[in-house]
Amino acid sequence: MSAFPIHTIESAPEQSKSSLEALQSAFGILPNILGGIATSPVLISSLVGLFGKVHGGSFSEEQVQIVLLTNAVTNASSWAVAFHSFLAVKEGVDAADVDAIRERRTPRNAKNAALSTLARTLIEKRGHLNDHDASAFLNAGFGKDHLLEVIAIVAASTITNYSGNVTHPPLEDAFQSYRWQAPAA
Repeated sequence: MSAFPIHTIESAPEQSKSSLEALQSAFGILPNILGGIATSPVLISSLVGLFGKVHGGSFSEEQVQIVLLTNAVTNASSWAVAFHSFLAVKEGVDAADVDAIRERRTPRNAKNAALSTLARTLIEKRGHLNDHDASAFLNAGFGKDHLLEVIAIVAASTITNYSGNVTHPPLEDAFQSYRWQAPAA
């Protein structure tokens, strides 16, 4: 498969430019993965809409990063694992919990463990949670609204995880110390 371009705001398709500007404003940089996604104005604008809802929802940024990092590992998206490891640490997630998620283990923090487990289970079971899966999350102190909100976070991260796995963006220097590769199957 031929390489995908990593667009800048200037080189992106006209219909992608406002989405890239919004994301650059939110992150302070324009991550390479977004430059790749911008090849499709439909996909990048879909991500912007979901991004705003996910990061403006009821979860803290630390909790959002727990879910996003878990999803990246579960979907074996190397670029996204490095990026969300960086952001998780920046948002205050304990380094041991970041390492645990990267190694497909459960974080020590009970609420983070419940979030991570639910996110992984949603992806692995393709949304088919059983009563135990839902109860374990709810018993950790979350509400049913939170359970459904995690689905929105999973949807947003699926866009970036799958896009990263298709477009193979180069990893920025700032995230190199968090480089990750999926274990061999």
